[in-house]
Amino acid sequence: MFWQTLHFTDIILWMLTAASTFYIFFFSMIFLFHRRTKYLPSPDGIQDYHSFLVIFPAYGEDRVITKSVASFLQQTYPENKYHLMVVSDHMKAATNEALRQLPVSVLEPCFDNSSKAKSLQYAIDHVENSGQKYDYVIILDADNIVNDTFLSYLNMSCLRGFRAIQCHRCAKNSEGSIAQLDGLSEEINNSIFRKAHNLIGLSSALIGSGMCFEYEWFKSHVHRLSTAGEDRELEQMLLQEHIFIRYEEHIPVFDEKVSNEENFQRQRRRWMSAQINSLQNMLPQLPRAIMTGNINYVDKTLQQMLIPRSMLLVFTLLMSVGMLLISVYWSVKWWLLFLIVCFSLTGAIPKALRKHHILSKVTMLPKLTWKMLKNVRHIDRQNKDFLHTDHY
Repeated sequence: MFWQTLHFTDIILWMLTAASTFYIFFFSMIFLFHRRTKYLPSPDGIQDYHSFLVIFPAYGEDRVITKSVASFLQQTYPENKYHLMVVSDHMKAATNEALRQLPVSVLEPCFDNSSKAKSLQYAIDHVENSGQKYDYVIILDADNIVNDTFLSYLNMSCLRGFRAIQCHRCAKNSEGSIAQLDGLSEEINNSIFRKAHNLIGLSSALIGSGMCFEYEWFKSHVHRLSTAGEDRELEQMLLQEHIFIRYEEHIPVFDEKVSNEENFQRQRRRWMSAQINSLQNMLPQLPRAIMTGNINYVDKTLQQMLIPRSMLLVFTLLMSVGMLLISVYWSVKWWLLFLIVCFSLTGAIPKALRKHHILSKVTMLPKLTWKMLKNVRHIDRQNKDFLHTDHY
């Protein structure tokens, strides 16, 4: 009886793990074997310019916000076609004064409990009260840096009719093993959940910054945001309304990666909380999505059920070794799953990053994953606080 129960449990665990594994494998292979675009169209000669509102929600970001804003103002795009707005939440008076020396709007809300969602709502309310009009709204984090052609290329995407766009967020720092691993993880997610999805006609996942939305749509939906997982809430609303999310691989947004274990774990814990909350919110609408053929919504709901990639890698390895001690025959299926996970994650790494000194950082995953598992009990179901990267 004991061995039957153990075998049954082993099979159930394998099937649940295999579901996440083969999902990752499928999209990783699409990314790995797709035909790459050799030539990127140039924005030169385009005379039709959309107007953009660029919002920097900044919570205690005194170290980086002024540099990010000043850098963005170097755009080659017509100056009268974009405007920057900084929502300065709990920042120093000296920082706000430095920002006011630049051609940007500085808003100073006073929230009892700060959140990115509240900052975005505050900014849109200010725009509406001022009577200004824009075609699109862009959301950037306070540490984000973009190229001077950022708006020119984004305008091209908007001219093609896309109403929701996720730009290519990538690492701007690589000092230390944690930052390198964080950047590598983001590129894997870009490959699987953004690039590969678009390649077969599915919507890209959003990522919290480097996002662009049709202004009127965003204005009418921003007050529905209520958690720190605002990107997942936006995804749900977009997909419910059958609005496609375009991923622009060739429009980089350079983002600062976390550089120590404590921040890494805190960030992942908040992401896990956002994933659980998103799954709870999306499941009630899943039957309707299936009946109406809303494939993007079904796919996004399945994404919320996936085991995080780092946990998947470590768990399959542990089960492979554990089952090997019990039964060589039982362990075969786990070793196969572990190899598929390794192959999938490696295949999703852009070619330029497949270097020994980067891949060697994967050896840190078991330690980080163990800490993440220990912190699961601390997951915040409400998840409404402002989440940002600490800067040093």
